[in-house]
Amino acid sequence: MASSKEYLDFILGQLSLLEDISYRPMMGEYILYYKSKIFGGIYDDRLLVKPVQSAIALMPDGQYELPYEGAKEMLMVENVDSREFLAELISAMYDDLPLPKKKK
Repeated sequence: MASSKEYLDFILGQLSLLEDISYRPMMGEYILYYKSKIFGGIYDDRLLVKPVQSAIALMPDGQYELPYEGAKEMLMVENVDSREFLAELISAMYDDLPLPKKKK
């Protein structure tokens, strides 16, 4: 099942406390970026983030989900209604995220 544009718009609105959030559509889903680093995505109308140490620390009881068949597990963000929590989470994750890969 593909994610809806309405859910993407909702999540982008919830992330509005952060600057430099962007996204890229990919096969009916959306990859999310913060300051050019991938931090997660929207898959089947669920916000999933990379399971980096800072995200695990902020969501110790977080549920691991597969974004799609054959992918690595990601952490599902359940508290999407709190803009403050989302801003804290994504900001905290930034230093733990890998740098974007160089294009050839």
